[in-house]
Amino acid sequence: MANTSRKWYQLDNAAKIIPSTVQGANTRVFRISCELMDSVNPAVLQEALDEVIEEFPYFNSVLRKGVFWYYLEHRDNLHPIVEEENLPPCSQIYFPGRRTLLYRVFYYKKRINLEMFHVLADGTGALIFFRKLVTVYIAKRYNLHLSDWNEETSSKEEKDDDAFSHFYQKAAGLKQLKSLSSKKAYALHGDFDPDRQPHLIEGCISVKQFKELSKKYNTSVGIMATSIYIAAVIEEMSVRERKRPIVVSVPVNLRQYFPSETTRNFYGTITIVYDLFKQGEELPEIIEFVKQSFADQLSEDKIRMTMNSYAALEHNIAVKVVPLFIKNIAVQMINRFAKKGVTSTMSNLGNIEMPPETAIYIDRFSCFMTAISEQICVSSFKDKMVFGEVSAYTTHEIMLHFFRKLVKMGIDVEVTSSDHNVDIDTVLIWEKNQGKEVEFEKVKDTNGDMEGEPV
Repeated sequence: MANTSRKWYQLDNAAKIIPSTVQGANTRVFRISCELMDSVNPAVLQEALDEVIEEFPYFNSVLRKGVFWYYLEHRDNLHPIVEEENLPPCSQIYFPGRRTLLYRVFYYKKRINLEMFHVLADGTGALIFFRKLVTVYIAKRYNLHLSDWNEETSSKEEKDDDAFSHFYQKAAGLKQLKSLSSKKAYALHGDFDPDRQPHLIEGCISVKQFKELSKKYNTSVGIMATSIYIAAVIEEMSVRERKRPIVVSVPVNLRQYFPSETTRNFYGTITIVYDLFKQGEELPEIIEFVKQSFADQLSEDKIRMTMNSYAALEHNIAVKVVPLFIKNIAVQMINRFAKKGVTSTMSNLGNIEMPPETAIYIDRFSCFMTAISEQICVSSFKDKMVFGEVSAYTTHEIMLHFFRKLVKMGIDVEVTSSDHNVDIDTVLIWEKNQGKEVEFEKVKDTNGDMEGEPV
């Protein structure tokens, strides 16, 4: 376990390759947002951040280069400062040679945004911190007493624990890593920002409506979302491109399978390899295949193998003694090759619980993760489910197909984007009382607030 008096931390196994793979719009930064009912008070937010960060000393670290590996160095003299949002979403945080914190807290109107370099944590780990931050902020802002809320009880040591090392069992060298690869997959395409700046889009739907839709198809919410996304990708493929498999990587929170309360990275992945000619293109066919893929790969043995595969890199003697600059070159080459085997990623942060006293002050949560191609992040709070995507694409064709499919299945969709002058400025809404689709021309600001008027 990590000791809070120790001034440095080894990177966990999932984090070891991340610094070498930062490139262009793929900043390896993710964002978790909370939209409140009222405008943010920055002074109170700063006060809450100063209090909460004391429980998460690991986050107050800078990234350093060693001879063989990167490592994190704790800095008592660096303090996070709350700022009004002034950068494109998920902008680069880590700059080699700069000893700066690897996370930031922004606010804009009604939104609180936490952005974090993936080296520090995964989405679940960051959410533990963010939920506490929002909870303390609301309690201070509205003078609430939440002494009876004891859901977050882990110690500093448990938060700082490297769970990969804790649960690692001897794996068969690096051979297991081969099971994570795939043949060349269908690659998404579209118009890129010339400066590779990130562009954000999110769609908000009703949890109740989506659960009813999933129940209609006799499947789970996660499988339903992945299946509709695959159907959206199929709609974008040309006839010639359909010979390539659609490969969707799905991160799995390993805390569901191993008893850990770490805030560091602790996840594996499963891979849905969908062959259009073998499986078909109708939604029921897609759902059945995705359901079987989830069942096959989420068995206890497969999950343990995945966890050991991530840890195998650190425990391989040959890899340990290779200097860092050589590792960086090798990781970059391997990463480029591996990405050719993945079409996109769909990550589900799940249902976010908050203290009942605070819930009335919160409208929704959303999350986003940069990627070379496209990563869809899903989060739910009360009756609002949000699908978020941020990338260098200035067009969002797959996401529009995805939202239109939801609309056609009778689900209300509210779409918001950080772009002003692209096709996303048209939003599809399903009006049940008229039984027809209505296009809304939206007016929004760069943080994603939207107003709609029929066109």
